[in-house]
Amino acid sequence: MRISTRNIYLDDARKWGDAEYMTNGLVLTDSMAHSLLMHGPVRMNFIVMGLCKRGEANYSVDTRQLKVTAGDLMFISEGHILDAYEPSPNYECLYIMVSTEFYHSFVMNVKNVSSLLLFSMNNPVVPLKPREIQVYTNYYLTIRRKMADIRHHFRTNLVKALLLAMFYDMSNVIWRVGRNESNSTRKRADALFTEFIGLLEENYRKERRVSWYAEQMGITPKYLSEMVKEVSKRTPNEWIDSYILLEIRVMLKNTTKSIRDIAIALNFPNQSFFGKFFKEHMGMSPTEYRKS
Repeated sequence: MRISTRNIYLDDARKWGDAEYMTNGLVLTDSMAHSLLMHGPVRMNFIVMGLCKRGEANYSVDTRQLKVTAGDLMFISEGHILDAYEPSPNYECLYIMVSTEFYHSFVMNVKNVSSLLLFSMNNPVVPLKPREIQVYTNYYLTIRRKMADIRHHFRTNLVKALLLAMFYDMSNVIWRVGRNESNSTRKRADALFTEFIGLLEENYRKERRVSWYAEQMGITPKYLSEMVKEVSKRTPNEWIDSYILLEIRVMLKNTTKSIRDIAIALNFPNQSFFGKFFKEHMGMSPTEYRKS
């Protein structure tokens, strides 16, 4: 009998163990609930990064069998399917879980925003050096403390700044592992995905057609869609929409620009189309979101 795949969201993760939670898309916990994950495959609708401190765990991601032991850093990108999760009785792991939107909200201005996500797809488990283990642990503990300080007026901005600093430090791991990998062995799909995200980061404000990106890359829209979906489990249109929606939300909350001016800046044909696009994805009008 075929077992259906269930969806797991950050609202589920906030209930795991002694979790620290921020409503806009961040959970830190040292426990991944075995009871929720042991009964068949689940689709992770958020990004997971965890440092194994003790014990070990066996699991699969998209049917790929994996094992994490003490000193390993594990990654699971959004949209991938976790199954066969079996931790040892003494398993302890420091998890940082973020929604894709929250992730983009603090790395938006960092060149190559896709680097960590792409790295995680190719290197889902990475052994860390002692200094790297200490760096991750220190960030985890500091971020937890700042998340718990709900009276801090700049708590969200402070947490985002710490996460950004941590991801820069973790980029050292990406560089260390990456320099040992031969570019010639890199999968075609990975290379195309990286090229697509690079183009998207530079052009999403003015260009939303998948066919345009495919043309710049010298491939067909169908092939681009197949390769992007294979690597990221999301379509090119979903990636384009996520960038646009994040930019709209930032502009609505952090600028005094009128809705008409935002629509023009992001190359929408008119304000009405802009409003329909936003409400279709966010469930409320731009005006309602700005007031929320």
